[in-house]
Parts: sequence; C-alpha cells; structure tokens
Amino acid sequence: MLRLGQLAAAGRLLPAGPRLGPPRPSGGRVSLSRSRPPAPVGDRGFLARQVRAAAGSSGGGRSPALKTPKGTRDHPPAHVALRDRLLAAVVTCFKRHGAAAIDTPVLELRETLTGKYGEDTKLIYELQDQGGELLALRYDLTVPFARYLAMNKITNMKRYHIAKVYRRDNPATTRGRYREFYQCDFDIAGQFDPMIPDAECLKIVHEILSDLQLGDFIIKVNDRRILNGVFAVCGIPESKFITTCSTVDKLDKMPWEEVRSEMVGEKGLSPEAADHIGEYVQLHGGLDLIEQLLQDPKLSQNKLAKEGLGDMKLLFEYLTLFGITGKISFDLSLARGLDYYTGVIFEAVLLQPENDHVEEPVSVGSVAGGGRYDGLVGMFDPKGRKVPCVGVSIGIERIFSILEQRVKAEMLYKKDPKLLKQLQYCEDTGIPLAAIIGEQELTDGVVKLRDVAIREEVDIPREKLVDEIRRRLEP
Repeated sequence: MLRLGQLAAAGRLLPAGPRLGPPRPSGGRVSLSRSRPPAPVGDRGFLARQVRAAAGSSGGGRSPALKTPKGTRDHPPAHVALRDRLLAAVVTCFKRHGAAAIDTPVLELRETLTGKYGEDTKLIYELQDQGGELLALRYDLTVPFARYLAMNKITNMKRYHIAKVYRRDNPATTRGRYREFYQCDFDIAGQFDPMIPDAECLKIVHEILSDLQLGDFIIKVNDRRILNGVFAVCGIPESKFITTCSTVDKLDKMPWEEVRSEMVGEKGLSPEAADHIGEYVQLHGGLDLIEQLLQDPKLSQNKLAKEGLGDMKLLFEYLTLFGITGKISFDLSLARGLDYYTGVIFEAVLLQPENDHVEEPVSVGSVAGGGRYDGLVGMFDPKGRKVPCVGVSIGIERIFSILEQRVKAEMLYKKDPKLLKQLQYCEDTGIPLAAIIGEQELTDGVVKLRDVAIREEVDIPREKLVDEIRRRLEP
C-alpha cells in the first residue's frame, strides 16, 4: 500500500556555486634559523612569543580557503550525468556526419597560440619557462587542430574534438562563461566544392540545437570578405580592418551608438566613415538582402565583397535544400573577432530561453559559433601550404547553464515519512510548491499541488502538472 506521505517538492534552485571560505593567508611556512644558539631556559618565553608572532604574521594557523579558483567550479555527480548526456547527443551528431575524434595536449608552445586571436590574445594563460620552452594553456581547439594538420602533413580530414580550454576572461557563471570550460568542435579540412562543407556545419548546428530542445533559436551568418568589402567602400584603411571588425563584433552586446563611439574615440575612424559602416552592419535578412547588396553600386565593385556575396547566395541555396533557412539569418553585424577567419562565419543564439519561468532568467548569449579559416594551417606549414578548413564549436557549458536553471525537484528521503513533517520542511527551506501523490490521487489520475506559503491545495491532472508548476513559478 502506498503511503500518503510520498511527496516531491518543486521549484527550489540549486546553489549558484561553492561558498567562499576565509581569505588565503599571504605568508608561507615559518622557518627558524639554525644558526641561532639555543635559548637559555629563561628566554624560552621570549622564543615562544617570537614563534607566536611569526605564526600570526602567516595567518595564525588559519585553515586555507576551501574554494575553487575564480571562473572554475566542481561538478557533482548529477551535473556530470547531465553533461555526459549532452556530450553524448553532440558526439552522436558529429559521428553521424562522418567525423573521427582526435586529442591534443592541453599545453601548446606560446608562439603557436599568439597572434591568432586578435584582441583576445591577452586572454591566453601563459606559463613560466618550463625547461627552456615558453608554454601556454590552449585557448581553443581550432589553432591546435591547424597545428596538428600542418605537423602531420594532413590535407583532408573530418574530425571532432571535445576537451577543456582556458581563457583569462572575466567570468560570468550565470551566463555560462568560465575560465575553464569544455569546447565541442567539428571541423572539415580539405578542398571541396564551394560552400558544401560550410552548409554541413550549419546543418550540424541546426540538428544539435533542435535535438536538445532548448527553445527557439536563430543562426546568424556573414562573411569576412563581405565585412572587409564594407570597410573598404566606407574608406577604412586595410590596416584597421581587424580592429574595426573587433568593434563591430560587439554589436550583439552594445547598442550601435556605443559601438560608433568606440570606432571614433578609440579606433580613430572618422564620424562619417563610422556612420557609413552603420548603414551596412545594421542590415539583416535572407536571399533578398543578398540580391540587394549584389546590386549595391559600391559593394558590387569591390572584389572581396562580390566574392563573399556570391558564396553567400550559393550557401543559402544549399541551406534551402536542407530545409533549414527558416532558422538562418544573413546578419551583417556578425563579425566574430578572431583573426583567423577568412570567409563564412556563423553564430547560433537562443531567442527565448526555455528557463524563462525562474526568478532570474539566465542569459547565455550564443550557444554555437564558427566559420571558415583557409589560411591558418599555412601559418604553421614550413612551406606555407594552405589547407582550406571550416568548423563549428558547440557551447556546451552555456547549454549546460540553461538546463541547470530548469525547474528543480527534490524528494525527502525518510523512513515512514509524516506528511506534516514534509510540509514543514518545505516551509523551513523556502520551497514554494509541494506535489502530493496518495492512493486517491493515483486512482483519480491527479496530483495534489500545494502552495506552501498560503497552504492552499488544488488537484491538477497529471498531464498538466508541468505546465501548472511553470505557470506558478513565472515571475
């Protein structure tokens, strides 16, 4: 016989992270000089005071702070299980598209990484001299892959790589931004018909985000050649293309007025040139916009922009065949600040996170991104031989942050639990809703939902329980 006391409490959020302990002592180990002669018996009190004073200056024996470094965190078993399920879904998609796994060292020569990430180079974790080698922690998985191809003289490969990377960034854990995090990369290296590998990468992003059911999303696409063409027709010198591109890349976080101010005030562009750029980079659409820009009297005369627009049109034709253009937006504000991109670039963003019913909805920004980097392998090859490449990285940590914020539920595991004690537990711990299932509820096909604060109960059909809990937890 099922007892009435079987109860689940919903709506309680997991703690954001480990508690901070006391500050770490700044001093080190106390060392007494061996050269000092033994103290007379009468001086032992003085010696003891010296030892106590020294101990006090090194923290007084206080325990070290029990915390993880800033921008990192531990993962309890439940988190690891969820992450493993996410990674399994991603890997299944990668394998379905014919990719094989590789692995590379977490350490790279510093010269391998520097000069590849534009303004983000300052975020690389550099290490002290290790036996004559200047090393750094890998910043992403793309540059190590390019080094791997050049080192092993590989000119054709479809690979995936899932591993941790490290960035000396300002962490924002509620948005899934950490200093240590997983990247899930899929890349195609080799010479193929134009835009076929690029279209496959976009198809993979579409498949993964659809399978994970995170909510509505859009995949923004652009081309570095189009952006460089825009800069050229706006009168920007080529030496400022990369820095201007890095500023345009902030349009997803800042309004145009602030981006324009940075262009003029920090990057040294004229107000007229900045305004001209603004006329282009605020455009977004589909095939119609591509056709419009192909007829633009200035862009149509720029070789780079014309090539990029031609390939973008071809890309949309393939995406139409794949049946995914409804989730694709040609967006001229998309820049992706990394230096190594040479052609098509793309980024997937969630439009309405699934977790908007919690008290403080998490905002995680983009959940996937990538592009074409045809010149990166040649930077490592002794003879400068280029291997065309295109790839995508799935932001598994940001996706994990979204799923973490979904409605949580917990059971009170006690032998012969009393219902009143369980309800008291809900009140004591701030759980807003309690779902109660007894014999009568099982017979009637309902769940008794109790508002803990006002102590009111209502019977909810089982198939409507999730929607009702979400409705009640909306801010």
